[in-house]
Amino acid sequence: MRILMLGLDAAGKTTILYKLKARPIYRHVQKNIKFNVWDVGGQDKIRPLWRHYYTGTQALIFVMDAADRDRVDEARVELHRIINDREMKDAIILVFANKQDLADAMKPHEIQDKLGLTRIRDRNWYVQPSCAATGDGLHEGLTWLSQNCKP
Repeated sequence: MRILMLGLDAAGKTTILYKLKARPIYRHVQKNIKFNVWDVGGQDKIRPLWRHYYTGTQALIFVMDAADRDRVDEARVELHRIINDREMKDAIILVFANKQDLADAMKPHEIQDKLGLTRIRDRNWYVQPSCAATGDGLHEGLTWLSQNCKP
């Protein structure tokens, strides 16, 4: 299973990977599933390089800082730029609505609307509330991936 993890800078991508490394997910995921995850920086100058990782990707994990309401439009634009690329046409989408521990974090239904996910009808997508700092929601999101991604 080839998974690409992307998102704006400071969304929590690297923290998620560190947390997953510290707390393996084997008991939450089907046997014989191997995850290969590419964590690529989210700074605007690096984003043009993202497309070099698209080929063969079966699942996109888009990490979003759910408390950063000022950058929601930027996140939506980048997410749709990714999924509209022909190399990503078959990839399912898991959005980690990260930083749920913060008081003003958007809930999944709000993120679905603001990211324009409700208009996507040609592929599976799911918004998983998460907190990379504590690990909350990470295993549930990867379980959804393992159950919905075709190897």
